[in-house]
Amino acid sequence: MMGIRIEKPWAALTGDAVRAVPGQLGVYELGDAEGRVLRISYAGGRAPFGLRSELAARLAEAAGPLWFRIEVNQQYLTRWQELLMVHLADHGDLPPEQPDPGVRLGRLSPG
Repeated sequence: MMGIRIEKPWAALTGDAVRAVPGQLGVYELGDAEGRVLRISYAGGRAPFGLRSELAARLAEAAGPLWFRIEVNQQYLTRWQELLMVHLADHGDLPPEQPDPGVRLGRLSPG
């Protein structure tokens, strides 16, 4: 059963790690060495090699070390919004490096 949060371990965002990522659609989180989520995003149908392309772009623009974790998911837009809502519920705000999502996010109901 899939949890509401991405619970995979963090991996260092390096060229070797990016080359090992599947070229599939999905969502990803970028974080710092302490495991704080800095940004939540997705690889959609316009990413030529899916998650691999998106993470390669983030690596190319990174000013310092980053960590990442992914989730292959065909419903990437819905899952991306869900992850943003979870972060908002957990922390009261979006991740610090999160671009404006451009969509109205709902609120999660208490469990």
